Formats: sequence, structure tokens, C-alpha cells
Amino acid sequence: MRTDPDECCEVIITGPDAKWMAAFTRRLVEDRLVACGHNLTPIRSIYRWQDAIEDETETRVALHTRTSLVPEVIERTNAEHPYEVPCVIATPLVAGNPAYLDWIVAETREPADRPAALPN
Repeated sequence: MRTDPDECCEVIITGPDAKWMAAFTRRLVEDRLVACGHNLTPIRSIYRWQDAIEDETETRVALHTRTSLVPEVIERTNAEHPYEVPCVIATPLVAGNPAYLDWIVAETREPADRPAALPN
């Protein structure tokens, strides 16, 4: 199987702390919405929120998934995330190790809105 790089993407999510982010990432992997989450990294975020400048420590994760699953990842994040407006950003992959891209597709499921394949 040769996966088109456009079929896969990296999704960046930030959250309140490493414990929450690790548990959330595990649920996404268990539900096959993402193949993996890596670089759970503490970061410092400076941003404007409700007319105030915030300077907070957060955790960032990079997730690898199918581009077609991004809407479900966003929906899940909005439902489970403690922030009112969580950061979820998907970036395209322009190229990659074909075997790794195939692995991402193999470890994730078809999007929920896609009809099931008809039996032969």
C-alpha cells in the first residue's frame, strides 16, 4: 500500500498539563482517531484572552492521523477539553517515509461519515 502524503497530517493540540494531555492522547489512539501522539512537551504560551494578556505553561502534543479524521479530532477536543476555545491546528504533510504514512493509515479508522464498504 502506498499512501498519498495528502491523506495524512499532523495535528497540534495544546492543553493545561502533561497528565491531561497524555490521557486525552491515549483516548484518541485507543479510538483510532490518531495513530500516535508524540512530543508531549511543556511550553510557555503568551496570548490575549478576554482583553487580558496571559502568560501560562501548557503542554503541546503532535498527533499523526488521516486528514479526513481531523473534523472528528476537533469535535472530540471541543467536547473533552477544559478550555473554552482549545487550540487544534492541522498541518499538511508534503512528503514522508512511505512506510510510516502507510502505518498512520493502517492504525486509524475510516471517518465516521464515510459509508461502509459494500460486501463483494
